[in-house]
Amino acid sequence: MKPFTYEIVAEDPATHARAGILHTPHGDVPTPLFMPVGTKATVKGILTDTLRDIGAHIVLANTYHMEMRPGSELVDEMGGLHDFMRWERPILTDSGGFQVFSHGEFTKLTNEGVRFRSVDYDGRYVFWSPEDNVAIQRRLGADIIMQLDQCPGYPSPKAYVERAVELSSMWAERCWQAHEQAGHLTAQGTPQALFGIVQGGMHMDLRLRSLAQLESIGDFPGYGIGGYSVGEDHETMFETLEPLVSEHMPRTKPRYLMGVGNPTTLIRGVACGIDLFDCVLPTRTARMGTAFSTQGRLNFKNACHAHDHGPLDPGCDCPVCTGGYTRAYLHHLVRSKEMLGSILLSTHNLYFLLNLMRRARQAIIDGRYAAFVQEWMDSPAVEDFRRYAMREMPSAKNR
Repeated sequence: MKPFTYEIVAEDPATHARAGILHTPHGDVPTPLFMPVGTKATVKGILTDTLRDIGAHIVLANTYHMEMRPGSELVDEMGGLHDFMRWERPILTDSGGFQVFSHGEFTKLTNEGVRFRSVDYDGRYVFWSPEDNVAIQRRLGADIIMQLDQCPGYPSPKAYVERAVELSSMWAERCWQAHEQAGHLTAQGTPQALFGIVQGGMHMDLRLRSLAQLESIGDFPGYGIGGYSVGEDHETMFETLEPLVSEHMPRTKPRYLMGVGNPTTLIRGVACGIDLFDCVLPTRTARMGTAFSTQGRLNFKNACHAHDHGPLDPGCDCPVCTGGYTRAYLHHLVRSKEMLGSILLSTHNLYFLLNLMRRARQAIIDGRYAAFVQEWMDSPAVEDFRRYAMREMPSAKNR
């Protein structure tokens, strides 16, 4: 058997949602699934044991940040990311292209690659070709790596987005060839999968062109969908995302919507047929003192929680909500800027999204995902999360 296969377990009769299993050398990944982001080989403030306990099956690390510090050579020396961060389950690394291009005037783009200045580290100039990027990700040793691509923001002129599609496709072919030459193996000798990334902004014709070009390059075992949640409003995103995924993307390959973590977006994305999501939103908002809940967001800086004896969310069975931590105590921790406050809220927020996807998966298996979507859209939380969508986007620094 191939080391990376995707098995569809159930498909919802009334939507495009599907439940599946992505088989990897480090374990199975049940989908649909939210993937916690460990940008610098750590999901901020969360022990890997806690991640396992709350149901995380796969985590992410960021190629740009890991290469800038401590460097992929050191990670390779330490046995790769799995050994380095003590996480035996699957790992995905993004290419770091989003972070590189966020450097703006300090970035120079050519067909050969990208030259940038690491302004958030030592200020040195660095050049990455697609081959360099694959080599770095091989040393990091993740199970799944992403091609180097260009992600244009919104709004951008169509000609600029079209150029990004052509460049991303050109780089995808070179990434594929470099990955082929390496035998689809990490530097540590374990199997590794390379995903292509569909770009094209809000232009359906460019999205379809990008997908067709990727399919002509090679048999990618999965696809990322990039270039969303980059400044557009929620409805604008779904105008092209829904038909792209439900009508055109390969049925037998996992589909990964990159950088999206709003609960309502996840619910609607699954209905389109998306399998995987990631975002720093649950941990970043937790560090700001905000928790997700079945009632919407709760800001624990607010004085209304100061004398509240109740749990964070009575409708949640995470370790924080069932562990005796009161809203009053969480308010105290957040107002006092105690690190435990961020840790507890991060644990809860991650569990909230992981559990939301577990419930979505079961609804698909039960053949009632359309009803599940309607129940969510009728819930007290949905209006608050709708307002929140696209307004609190992760910065490039932390994404």
